[in-house]
Amino acid sequence: MEWKDITAKTVDEALTNAMLELDTTIDNIEYEVIERETSGFLGMFGKSAKIKVKIKVTMENNAKRFLDDVFHAMGINATCEVLFDKENATIEINIDGDEMGVLIGKRGQTLDSLQYLVSLVINKNSENYIKVKLDTENYRARRKETLENLAKNIAFKVKRTRKPVSLEPMNPYERRIIHSALQNDKFVETYSEGEEPYRKVVINVKKTVVEKKFTSNSNKPAVGGFKKDFSHNGVTNKNYKQAFNTSKSGFNKNYSADYKSDYEKYKESKTKKDEPVETETV
Repeated sequence: MEWKDITAKTVDEALTNAMLELDTTIDNIEYEVIERETSGFLGMFGKSAKIKVKIKVTMENNAKRFLDDVFHAMGINATCEVLFDKENATIEINIDGDEMGVLIGKRGQTLDSLQYLVSLVINKNSENYIKVKLDTENYRARRKETLENLAKNIAFKVKRTRKPVSLEPMNPYERRIIHSALQNDKFVETYSEGEEPYRKVVINVKKTVVEKKFTSNSNKPAVGGFKKDFSHNGVTNKNYKQAFNTSKSGFNKNYSADYKSDYEKYKESKTKKDEPVETETV
């Protein structure tokens, strides 16, 4: 920013006028005294003070000046508050104004684009990378809550159908929200696929869950308390170690022969029982 000359009765008054004209505080301006005030002789022939001032070149001022130009070009009446966290190397910018829906855009696309442009402006002459967070009307928090609820609902659907679901393309920030929301889920996993700007998150059932279900189904007993024994041709009763063959009706194949033999023995014993017993006469 170019220097401006400010003239007033005193240096302090000139600084005050400079802060009002530049709409900033004393901490954000640089000034040099060109000429100090003089009282003259008997209050006559005195001279006013003259200084030159300019706004300090800082990241906060660069961001604010850039956004003011954008708002003016878009015809938006808005103001922004810029906070720089030097320890975490981040700049948080909150925009306040009317009709912020235009600035947010569809699913935050306009706000994301503006955040990207501000990041380019700030990091242009910065030695270290500064992360920029741009927000308005608490949109970021509301969007985060929406994505977390979406992730949980889709995860429930995946568990029920056991089929993967691909979400719509998202930016890296929103994809991280989905991954974080489901990272502790024991039954589903998330991963990203595709190339920017069409990269998207896929939610799928974990492989360990599918393998466990297959193993449990293969060991499940069949109807009647029996289970298949692949080492024998037939059925193995769960209470016995040896296998025995059965017919389709469920009876032993030797059942008829055994029954016939027993029946012959029964008839023979009955015949002997019915025969008259001879008694000796005295």
